[in-house]
Amino acid sequence: MVDPLSTTASIIAVLQLSSEVVKYISGVSGAIKERKRLRDEIRGCESVLEHLQDDVDGSEEAKTWSETIKALEGPDAPLGRLQDALGIVKAKLEPKNGLEKALTSLIWPFKEKEVDKIIATIEREKALLHVALTNNCRKLIQEIKKSSEDSNRLLAELHNAIANSSDENEKQFAHLNDGLTYIQHSQARLNRGEDDRERQTILDWLTSVDYASQQSNLISRRQAGTGQWLLGSAEFQGWLRTENQTLFCPGIPGAGKTMLTAIVVDDLITRFSNDPTVGIAYIFFNFRWKDEQKADVLLASLLKQLARRQSSLPGSVQALYNKHRAEKTRPSLDEILGALHNMCTKYSRIFIIVDALDECQISYDCRTRFLSEIFRLQANCRLNLFATSRLIPEIRDMFEGKSTLEIRASEEDIRRYLDGHMFQLPPFVLRNPELQEEINTEIVRSTDGMFLLAQLHLESLVGRKSPTALRKVLKSLPTGPGAYDRAYDATMERIEGQVGDQEMLAKQVLSWITCAKRPMTTLELQHALAVESDDSELDEDNLPEVEDMVSVCAGLVTVDEESKIIRLVHYTTQQYFEQTQNRWFPDAETDITTVCLTYLSFDVFESGICCTDDEFEERLRSNPLYNYAAKTWGHHARKALVLGDNVTDPLTDSLTSFLRSESKVAASSQALLAMRLYPSDLFYSQRVPRYMKGLHMAAFFGILAATQTLIQQGNIPDVKDSYLQTPLLWAAKNGHEAVVKLLLEAGAEKEAKDNQYDQTPLLWAAQNGREAVVKLLLEAGAEKEAKDNEDDQTPLLWAAQNGREAVVKLLLEAGAEKEAKDKYNRTSLSWAAKYGYQAVIKLLLEAGAEKEAKDKYNRTSLLWAAKNGHEAVVKLLLEAGAEKEAKDNEDDQTPLSWAAQYGYQAVVKLLLEAGAEKEAKDKYNRTPLSWAAQYGYQAIVKLLLEAGAEKEAKDKYNRTPLLWAAQNGREAVVKLLLEAGAEKEAKDKYNRTSLLWAAKNGHEAVVKLLLEAGAEKEAKDNEDDQTPLSWAAQYGYQAVVKLLLEAGAEKEAKDKYNRTPLSWAAQYGYQAIVKLLLEAGAEKEAKDKYDQTPLSLAAQNGREAVVKLLLEAGAEKEAKDN
Repeated sequence: MVDPLSTTASIIAVLQLSSEVVKYISGVSGAIKERKRLRDEIRGCESVLEHLQDDVDGSEEAKTWSETIKALEGPDAPLGRLQDALGIVKAKLEPKNGLEKALTSLIWPFKEKEVDKIIATIEREKALLHVALTNNCRKLIQEIKKSSEDSNRLLAELHNAIANSSDENEKQFAHLNDGLTYIQHSQARLNRGEDDRERQTILDWLTSVDYASQQSNLISRRQAGTGQWLLGSAEFQGWLRTENQTLFCPGIPGAGKTMLTAIVVDDLITRFSNDPTVGIAYIFFNFRWKDEQKADVLLASLLKQLARRQSSLPGSVQALYNKHRAEKTRPSLDEILGALHNMCTKYSRIFIIVDALDECQISYDCRTRFLSEIFRLQANCRLNLFATSRLIPEIRDMFEGKSTLEIRASEEDIRRYLDGHMFQLPPFVLRNPELQEEINTEIVRSTDGMFLLAQLHLESLVGRKSPTALRKVLKSLPTGPGAYDRAYDATMERIEGQVGDQEMLAKQVLSWITCAKRPMTTLELQHALAVESDDSELDEDNLPEVEDMVSVCAGLVTVDEESKIIRLVHYTTQQYFEQTQNRWFPDAETDITTVCLTYLSFDVFESGICCTDDEFEERLRSNPLYNYAAKTWGHHARKALVLGDNVTDPLTDSLTSFLRSESKVAASSQALLAMRLYPSDLFYSQRVPRYMKGLHMAAFFGILAATQTLIQQGNIPDVKDSYLQTPLLWAAKNGHEAVVKLLLEAGAEKEAKDNQYDQTPLLWAAQNGREAVVKLLLEAGAEKEAKDNEDDQTPLLWAAQNGREAVVKLLLEAGAEKEAKDKYNRTSLSWAAKYGYQAVIKLLLEAGAEKEAKDKYNRTSLLWAAKNGHEAVVKLLLEAGAEKEAKDNEDDQTPLSWAAQYGYQAVVKLLLEAGAEKEAKDKYNRTPLSWAAQYGYQAIVKLLLEAGAEKEAKDKYNRTPLLWAAQNGREAVVKLLLEAGAEKEAKDKYNRTSLLWAAKNGHEAVVKLLLEAGAEKEAKDNEDDQTPLSWAAQYGYQAVVKLLLEAGAEKEAKDKYNRTPLSWAAQYGYQAIVKLLLEAGAEKEAKDKYDQTPLSLAAQNGREAVVKLLLEAGAEKEAKDN
C-alpha cells in the first residue's frame, strides 16, 4: 500500500488550507450570493481532493500513484497553484492583530469580478485534479503542460487585481499588509519559475547534449574510496593548484579512465561548490554518439555548462538566442566560440575535463578542431584541462610537453571493488574469509591494470556451486594479450548454458545493443523485443522486464539509471561483438529490420502524418520504438543485404508491404525528417515533405533491391514529394551510388531541382561529399555550374566550403569554374580558407585559383584564414605570395590585426616573420597590439613587443594598449607592458588612466600592480571628476577600496556632485566598504551638492545595515538636504 504520510502530504496541506478559507468566508458579513459561490467552489475542490486522497490511500499501485502525485506537486503544478490561490483569499480574509472578535463585523472584501477570477483559477486546477483521478500520469503531465501558461497568467492576474483593490480599502484592511506580502512572495516565486524556464529553454537551445546524467550514473556506481591514488598524486595536485595547466592521462582499454574522470569531476564540483568564480565543464566522449561529435556541438556543450553555473543567464548567450530565434537558425561555430570566450572572462578559473578522446570522431577534423580551440581558450583564460585517452600516437603528440600521468587500475582500487561486490557470490564465499582473500589475490594478479577485467572475472564466479568449482574458474582466469576476448568468450558460453528462453533473450538484447545505430533506452528495447512477426499492434503483455534483460546477459549489459540508456559495459565489449557477430547472432540485421518494419506497419499508423506538434509528440510517446524504427530501418535493411544475412521471405514481404502503404510511409517520413531546432520551435513537425512515396524512401536509404522492384512495378522514377524532391535527389544527397546509377538508367531527370533551395542532385552530392555519386552525375552530363537560389553556390563552391577534397578534385578535373562567386562574392578559395581546409586550398592554388579575390567585404582568402586562426592555410597562402596587408572594407583590419584580435598566436608569428605591418591601424585606429592587450593574449603581446610594436599607440578614444588591458583586468598583459616601459599615466579622451579603469571595473590584481608601479592614485576623469577610490566605492569593490586606502588614497576626494567615496558606498548599501571608510576616518557628515549626507543617502535608498553603521558611528540623524 502507498504510505499516505509520504505520498499525500501535499493534498492534506491544501485540504487544511481550504477548510480554513471556508471558515473565514462563513464568518464574514455581506455579499451572500458571492460568498456562497466561492464557498461552493472551494468545497467542490475539497471533494475532489478527498476522493483523490482516498484512492491513493487505498491503492496497491504505489509506484503509479506516486508518479501522479509528484506531477501534481510544486509551485508550477495544480496543488502548488491551488495553495497560492487559496493563500491569496486567506490573506484577504484572515483576522490580524487580535481582531478575532471583530471577524463577524468585517465587510466582504471582494468585488464580483475578483470572485470570478478566484473561481476561474480554482476551476482550472480542479479540472486537472479530475484528470489525476484516472491515475494516468502521462496524460496528466500533458494536460499540466498545456495549461501551465494560462494557469500562471490567471494566478498572476488574481494577485494583481486583489493587491490593487486592497490599496483602495487600505483604511479598512490595514492588517492585510502581511497577507499581501505572502501574495507578493507567491508572485515572485511564479516569476522566478518563469525566468528559470526561459533560462533552461535557452540553454537547451544551445544544445540538448547533457553529460550530467552520465556523471551521476558513474558516481552512483563508484566504490567508496576508489580513485584516491589519482586525486592524491603529485601530478594531479600540481594541476589543481597551478593555473593554465594540462594533465593528460592515457591508459590501456578497461583501466577505469571514465570512472576516474567522473571522480575528478565530482572532486572539483565538491571542492568549488561554494565558489561561483570557478567554472567547471566536462565531456564524456562515446563512439556511439556520433551526432554529438561535431566541434560546434561539443563547444556549445561547454558554453551551456559554464553559463548554467552563472547566477543569471549571461548577456552573450541571451543575445545569441535572440538573434537566431526569429529566423529559426542555429549559431555558427564562430558565434559559439565568441560566446565561449566571453563566458570565460566571467570566471577567475575554469576546469575542463574531457574523457575518452580516442572515441571522438576524426571525420571533419572534429577532434583536432575541438582540442585546438580548447588550447586557444587556455592561452587566453585561466583554464585547466584534464583529458584521458587510449595510448594513441596522434593524440599523445597533441599533448607533447604537457604533464602526463598514465592511468592503470590500482591494486587497492580493485580490492575495494571486489570487497564491495563480494555479496554477488554464493553464500559459501561470504561465510569463508580465506576464500574471499583467495578470490581477491587471484583476480588482482590476473588483471594487469585492467579494471574491466576484474569486473568480468568476478562475474564469471557468480553461480558457482562449490568452492572447488569456483577455484577451478579462478585458476583459469584469462590474462595477458587477448584476455578480454577470452573473458568474453567464457561469458558467452555461460549465456548459452542458460535454460529456457534466457539464452534467446540474452542474444536478442546483445544483438540489438551491438547493432543499434544509436544508444537505446530500456523502453525502446522492451518494445523491440516484444514485437512478433505479423503483429498489427503491440502486445503489452509481451514486454520483457528490464531486470531480466540485464540479468540474462551475465554482466555484459548495464543501465544508466538517469538516462535509462541500456548499453554494453565497455567499448571493448562492442568491439568483441562486432568481430564475432557471425558467431553469436548472424541474422541480427535481418531480425532488427523485420522488427522495425513490423512496428512501422502497425494499424495505428494507418492515419498517416500527424497534423500538429502535440499529436506527433503523443504518437512518439505512445509508441516508444517508433522514432528509432523510422530513422534506422533502412540502414539495417541495407546492411542486411550487403552482409548477405539470411534475408527471409518475411523480411521481403514486410519491406514490400510497408513501401506500398502510402499512409504508413508518410507517417514514418514525418518521424524520419521532423527536426526541432530549439525547444519552443512551433510547427516543427509540419516542416516535412508530404507525399513521400515508397520509392522516395527506398532511395533515401539506398536499398537497391527495393528501388529496382518498385520501378519494375511501374513506379515513376521522377515522382516528386511536396518539396519537389525526386528519388534521385534523395539518393544523391545521401550518397547511394548504386541507386543513383539505377535511377539514371531508368531515365531519372539529372537536373531536377527541389523548391526549397533549387538544388540539383549534383549540388546535393557535392555539398555532402558524395564522391562516387558526383562522378556518376558528371559522367551522365550533369550541369557542373548549377546554382542554388539561397546563396548562388555552385557544386564547387559547396564542396570547397565543406572541405570535400575528393569532390573538389573531381569538379576541377571536369572543368568547373574555379572563380565562380556566390551572392557574397565569395570564391571556392575564400570558403576553403575560412574553414581551414588545407588540402582543398592546395588543390585550388595548384589549379590557378585567384588568391587575391575579394568578397563583398573586401576580404581576401588570407584575411579569412587569419581571422579564423588556420595556421597551415595562412602558411600556404603566404608561400603563394598572398597580400599580407590586405584590408577589409568593414573594419579596415589586416590579417595581422584579425589574428591578434582573436588570439591566434601561431598565425601572428607567421605574419610577423613574413614582414606584416605591426602598426597597421583599423577604422578605430586600433593596432594589433591594442587588440591583443584588450583580450589578454599574453603570448601575442609578447611577440608584438619583441617585434618592436609601438606600446603607446592610441586609438580614436586615445586609449593605449595598457589602458585596454587595465580596463579588462588583463593582469599578465599589464605586467608585460609595465615591464616594457608603457606609460602608466596615459589618459584617454575622458582623462581616465589605467588605474582609474582598473578601479572602476574592480580588477584588484591590476590595481595592485599599478599602485606598486607608482600610478597616480588621485587621478580624476573629466566626465565625473571621480578618483579611483570614488569609482571603487561606487561600484562596491571592497578589495580595491582596501588596497587604495592602504596606499594612502584621499578618502575625502569629491567628484562633480561633491560626493565622497563614503557617500557613494552609503547610497548603494556597501556595508563592508562603509565600515572600511569609517575605520579610515572618513567624514560621515560630508555633504554633496544637494546637501545630502551619507546617512540621508543610505536612508533614502533603504540601506538598513548602512544606516545602522552610520548611526552607531555618531552620524547626525537630523541633517537636512537642500
